[in-house]
Amino acid sequence: MDDNLRKAALDYHRYPRPGKLAIEPTKRMATQRDLALAYSPGVAAACQAIVAEPDDAKLYTARGNLVGVISNGTAVLGLGNIGALASKPVMEGKAVLFKKFAGIDVFDIEVDAADPDRFCDVVAALEPTFGAINLEDIKAPECFKIEADLRARMNIPVFHDDQHGTAITVAAAVTNGLVLQGKTLAEIKVVTSGAGAAALACVDLLVTMGLKVENVFLTDIEGVVHRGRNNMGPNLARYAKDTEARTLEDVLDGADLFLGLSAPRVLKREWLAKFAPRPVIMALANPEPEILPEIVAEVRPDAIIGTGRSDYPNQVNNVLCFPFIFRGALDCGATTINEEMKQAAVEALAGLARIEASETVVAAYGGAAPIFGPDYIIPKPFDPRLILEIAPAVARAAHASGVARFPIDDFAQYKRELERFTYRSGQLMRPVFAAAQQNLRSIVYGAGEDERVLRAVQTVVDDGIARPILLGSREGIERKVREMGLRLDLNSAVTIYDPAVDTDVFAPLLAKYKTLAGRRGVRPDAAEILVRSHSTICASLMVSEGVADGAICGGYGDWWRHLQYALPIIPRRSGASRIYAMTAVILQEGALFFADTHMNLDPTDEQIAEMTELAAEAVASFGLTPKVALLSHSSFGSSNSESARKMRRALGLIRERLPDLEVDGEMQADAALAEATRARAINDSTLTGTANLLVFPTLDAANIAFNLIKASGDGLQVGPLLLGMAKPIHILVPTATARAIINISAVAAADANSRR
Repeated sequence: MDDNLRKAALDYHRYPRPGKLAIEPTKRMATQRDLALAYSPGVAAACQAIVAEPDDAKLYTARGNLVGVISNGTAVLGLGNIGALASKPVMEGKAVLFKKFAGIDVFDIEVDAADPDRFCDVVAALEPTFGAINLEDIKAPECFKIEADLRARMNIPVFHDDQHGTAITVAAAVTNGLVLQGKTLAEIKVVTSGAGAAALACVDLLVTMGLKVENVFLTDIEGVVHRGRNNMGPNLARYAKDTEARTLEDVLDGADLFLGLSAPRVLKREWLAKFAPRPVIMALANPEPEILPEIVAEVRPDAIIGTGRSDYPNQVNNVLCFPFIFRGALDCGATTINEEMKQAAVEALAGLARIEASETVVAAYGGAAPIFGPDYIIPKPFDPRLILEIAPAVARAAHASGVARFPIDDFAQYKRELERFTYRSGQLMRPVFAAAQQNLRSIVYGAGEDERVLRAVQTVVDDGIARPILLGSREGIERKVREMGLRLDLNSAVTIYDPAVDTDVFAPLLAKYKTLAGRRGVRPDAAEILVRSHSTICASLMVSEGVADGAICGGYGDWWRHLQYALPIIPRRSGASRIYAMTAVILQEGALFFADTHMNLDPTDEQIAEMTELAAEAVASFGLTPKVALLSHSSFGSSNSESARKMRRALGLIRERLPDLEVDGEMQADAALAEATRARAINDSTLTGTANLLVFPTLDAANIAFNLIKASGDGLQVGPLLLGMAKPIHILVPTATARAIINISAVAAADANSRR
């Protein structure tokens, strides 16, 4: 880790408040009655109900959605035995992954107990608190004893993710790799580099799935695991071979699967020739694998390779499974996570990579559908279908194997309920970031000297979202970067253009603008002043003429004036009669999209239909299936006002043009967000669940509703996003934060990629 990354990591953990977790109430506490219900005397009713029926703790407390992430810090990441206290940042990080990916709450508990028996006593006593236990970063061989002991003593799932999460993800990748290579588990020879907890769990699971024990050859830092070795526990001894081979090289002949969970560069280039035809190579050491994929590709082009890294295809990452396994286990009240549930997770994960991608998933992958093949044998972590496939598969297996206390009866309904976890908070942006990262596009920032823009651009560069172009004075930008302590390399990471200095860039753009503006009453001398003094004009011209792929302008002054500068330069896209603005609010419960929040005061029914079509297309680019509600003061014909009739006419136009779009109206806002409320008003609504795209009859209604929801729900704004423009350009509102600029940058870059 270099000094810059170290400082950034420490700042991330320290500011704006220490740590990565907080506890927030789920019930209001605004009145004396609230206090009486939450605590004394009302809380006694919940306590008495649990005394009468212990399983009702799931109904009256958070236990059914609460996991304990517990460690003693004896085997932390690549840091080793650093102790319980120093392991806390890792455990908090694991808690955040649970919450972000599956909506699961976590208490991280760091137990200062290296002795396995004492550790087990502490954890077992916590059973009343949790719905499940995730053991983390506990060294082998103690981890085997600890997990076995706790599983025997506790009536809730106990899951050592370092073992089983890795094993499930690896098994899914291996399953698909073998399918492509035309091989089966029963016939292959497996060689490992590493024989620790993760490697043994991987091999154990593969054996359960059909791999033959006699075809497994384990190696570790001491060489081949053979029957003459001393001090082997039962987990290792099971695979010991009666062989003279002592090194990794000695056992590679004819290997079909290499499973590396060890150290960098242990698999040598010259040994690749020893493998059987069409091998599968899982080189999973991090940050540097046992062998680099480019070496394998050069020497053995017939091989399929996976690593633990995100910058190569086929990333094997525990986050692909553990949040969703726990989600399924908690939801059905499983008493354990057994082999049947693990195999169900493997099958769901492997099967997901083989499923033809839907339109929603294509959007999540930046417009290019992932195709099952050598470079795509396992889904990517941002695939929105993971929770929808793995959690139900695990819950079904729990039921079938008799360990589900609350079996799920309606899995179609269960999947609909899981959709609320798919994109929570910043999770909404993950598919957009991924789409932007497909091919780096150049995004020009009009306000290049703005501190918010510079902070955002630092992240844009760090995360590989786009190639930033900053408009402004080089001297001013350099000074701001120094003052802010940013790591931004202004010579390579970004490009700086100063309209007052870089005449070679702006002279052709000025000529173009003089031609455009001349027919709008702008004299040539005035046009020259405008280009040199208004960054929105400069940025728009750069996009129009192909100098940049997209633009982020504004952020200061009047939003509408910035737009008026841009519109004559970047016209409407073909077929669009007007420009519209859609704004998203990311709430804890999910995202809501509002249209039109900024552009059209009183759109006609035709314009509402066109706006809905453009907005639904934009919502789909976030990896979401649009669910559209046309809003009004009226619900389903209860008023004959012109506003209500307008929305009814718009619904007819939309259904005629987009028969497959899930849309209904006109309806009041509460009916859009609550299916039960909608059902009381009408029994044949074509909208299911909760609407995510709200279309309003007027700009006033949309803007007021959007701002109320954002303020009352502590929401994160994304937008306004301009709909109907010929090229990607967006205007920032003056209140835009650095995070908002990062998000809208990703939207512009992803849009540029999709247009290409």
